[in-house]
Amino acid sequence: MNATILSNSEKHYPVLLKEILSIISPQNGGTFIDCTFGQGGYSKEFLKFNKTKVIAIDRDHESSVIANQIRQQHKDQFSFFIKKFSEIDKIKIENSKIKAVIFDLGCSYTQIKDPKKGLSFESKGALDMRLGLNNFSADDVINKLSQKDLELIFKYFGEEKDSKIISKKIVNQRVKSNLNTQQLVSIINSVKKKGGRTNNATKIFQAIRIFVNKEISELIYGLIKSAKILDIDGKLCVVSFHSLEDRIVKYFFKSLSEDKKISRYIPEAQNQNKLFKLDLKKPIYPGSKEINSNRPSRSAKLRYAIKKNNLVDFERDFLKKFSKLLEIENLSKKL
Repeated sequence: MNATILSNSEKHYPVLLKEILSIISPQNGGTFIDCTFGQGGYSKEFLKFNKTKVIAIDRDHESSVIANQIRQQHKDQFSFFIKKFSEIDKIKIENSKIKAVIFDLGCSYTQIKDPKKGLSFESKGALDMRLGLNNFSADDVINKLSQKDLELIFKYFGEEKDSKIISKKIVNQRVKSNLNTQQLVSIINSVKKKGGRTNNATKIFQAIRIFVNKEISELIYGLIKSAKILDIDGKLCVVSFHSLEDRIVKYFFKSLSEDKKISRYIPEAQNQNKLFKLDLKKPIYPGSKEINSNRPSRSAKLRYAIKKNNLVDFERDFLKKFSKLLEIENLSKKL
């Protein structure tokens, strides 16, 4: 759930970059937070303007190599922290007014192809899927959680219709020995029909990765805390790549915009002040030119909101809306 997507040529493509630059206007100066630094695609572009400052964060320690290179070139403009973006409120911002916070929720090509991370269903050997600052791995999930727990993870995080059958087969087959990546893919293929535009293992692997990296709570609390530290008229921009992420972002922006009351727990008078203003209700998609040069960008959606008020207690309804997903994520306490 972090960094930008790369094409198979390994050329760096910060997704929807032109559109994001148009929204946040770094040429006019200000401080920007790049919450998913990755290989620095967005940060590098923001730093081309002398009046900008960039605060970048990433949970993957390997991102620090590129971050150190950028820091040498932009000592007074750039700072980098190894943190999850749910910890954005723990970063020392000093007296900077935050003009925009940017999230790109896709995994990078280099992360997917890294055999140590084991993110791809084409990987060989042990399951892992840790993106950094983790407490457990995919191996723990697949080989230790119950059939019912696995079914819930696959159903809600992967939106997999065959979650019950697949989880049952996993539990039956792991009795002999811990399952590895290839064995898990084999189980999935034994259940799913061949054919279709996506690999049979895509949804299951997505679900496991989301669970291992606690991507639901990361996104939810990342959005909440980003909204709190943004300056008035600051922009909150999120690029998502699958429907579950987009549903969370869409609800957050819509429920706290001018269209809807903030919370039934807040007095009516305070409800008149909405947290966000939305210029666009629908997401922004990559154009055909970008998709042709970077095929994985075809699934990207960009949504953004403009902060209009400093409200304190705005998250209760948002947390309640996705409480089921947070409960499933908390199954990790069993590991």
